[in-house]
Amino acid sequence: MKSKQLLRPILISILGLYAISTFAQDGTIYPMDKPDEPNAILLRTGGVENQPANESWFRQWGDPMARNITTATLTPFLPEPGKANGAAVIVAPGGGFRWLSLSNEGWEVAQALADKGIAAFVLKYRLHPTPESIEGFTESMNRTFAAVTPKDEDAAEEAPPSQAESRPVWSLDNQLEDAEAAYKLIIENADKWGVDTSRIGMIGFSAGAGLTMHCTLNSEIMNLAFIGPVYGGMNAVEVPANAPYMFNVIASDDFLFNGQFGVIEAWYKAGVPVEFHLYQNGGHGFGLGNPDRTSNRWFEAFIHWLDVNKFLNK
Repeated sequence: MKSKQLLRPILISILGLYAISTFAQDGTIYPMDKPDEPNAILLRTGGVENQPANESWFRQWGDPMARNITTATLTPFLPEPGKANGAAVIVAPGGGFRWLSLSNEGWEVAQALADKGIAAFVLKYRLHPTPESIEGFTESMNRTFAAVTPKDEDAAEEAPPSQAESRPVWSLDNQLEDAEAAYKLIIENADKWGVDTSRIGMIGFSAGAGLTMHCTLNSEIMNLAFIGPVYGGMNAVEVPANAPYMFNVIASDDFLFNGQFGVIEAWYKAGVPVEFHLYQNGGHGFGLGNPDRTSNRWFEAFIHWLDVNKFLNK
């Protein structure tokens, strides 16, 4: 049993950024009814301890998001008949492990992949608890991350232990278990879903990028062919044997970048194929892209990268 590599600096940065951007005054959140998810498949990985509230949904900047998720699911987005090329991608949305941006970083991405002939699967993984009311949720997030600023992050490694320990660093055991269950479900249904089990990858956004990297570093079940961390943490890691190809995307004006190239350098020094796109602008949380930003066409670059590396061969 290999020891787990902790992603503490990555998680702190992800959570801090979300606190700063998501709870700004122009990002008002509104309650919404839980949407239908007719194709969601239960992963049966258990619940969440000390969960005070039921799953609830809200809308922000027009996008539906979910929190207090205690039951993990996997939603397939399959290519139209005759279009499938055999590749498959697990899609992990972000949200600081306290909510999931299921449309912007989940369903929309999965549909775009399916349109390219790739079987895509949105992982709705379990989250850490938040207060039941929208007001309590907002207040708790602002209170938790009020002190997390770029300046603080620069000094994180020099902070006294008592101060560093006050930062939220959670176990990702539940999330890893959910991802592994999703992977096994895809393997079990590979023939039915038209998946070549040697060409299964995982792509994640922000916290989902952190989960993607956590799976890569720690899972003894998942044999990923490629990974795509999108605006995730950039800290150096110990690259495992037989590491997957990596396609990495971030914008230079994203708080998580902060001039770091650690994970890219680690992959390069390990001799594992890596492609890195550092865009001039795009900020954080851009999903498939925002108009008038240089990061807007990363998805086309990703598909081209998959094609050149023969992951899309039928």
